[in-house]
Amino acid sequence: MLHAIVSDIHGNLEALEAVLADLAPHKPASIVCLGDFVGYGASPNECIERLRPRLAAAVIGNHDLAACRGDGIEWFTGDAARAARWTGTVLTPANREWLLALPYAVVHRGARLVHASPAHPEDWSYVLSTGDAEAELAAFDEPVAFIGHSHFPGAFERDAAGRVRYTRDPLVTMAPDCRYLVNVPSVGQPRDADPRAGYLMVDEEARTLAHVRLAYDVGAARRRIEDAGLPRFLGARLERGE
Repeated sequence: MLHAIVSDIHGNLEALEAVLADLAPHKPASIVCLGDFVGYGASPNECIERLRPRLAAAVIGNHDLAACRGDGIEWFTGDAARAARWTGTVLTPANREWLLALPYAVVHRGARLVHASPAHPEDWSYVLSTGDAEAELAAFDEPVAFIGHSHFPGAFERDAAGRVRYTRDPLVTMAPDCRYLVNVPSVGQPRDADPRAGYLMVDEEARTLAHVRLAYDVGAARRRIEDAGLPRFLGARLERGE
């Protein structure tokens, strides 16, 4: 049985449409989202409304909170803060209410879902090293946790002896005696020098995690950003995957 995990859409409708089109023939049994539906991109309402009816579970991200009520915006860069404030002015009341009702973390099909880090999801910490991952792997009981936030896909594996290793292999087979912390590709704003949209496909029977990357119309997403009067840098960085 297949399950899809998406994260960090960031108001990028073109990237989201490419992901949904790629998922359609696979007919995953569920789709979940790890937050940051909005922020940076120019299509926040459209992204929420396209994705929300398809979701079996979702959690809130820091850009969602910043756009809805300004939480944490003081820590954003100038361009990110401008985008969050703009998003806050265009979100519909219904979409704002829905985002604010999302939890920080949830367990779905035996896996923990959180935007940033399992230990303290409300602190928006990054998990970037095996040292970070070692502490985070001790913070949840499930065999696997899926995170977003860094926009840098990869998987941390802890073996039965407690050793933690990191891989960026696009296909990971989960060993039954290991535990995992998996950073899911960003749909709408990759930062690993690969501008393609991404998502994670989980095959429960095969115990595999596939990091899927897809080309999409980056130029159209950039034009939307510029037409909305948002900082031009936010569009330019999409083309560089940064």
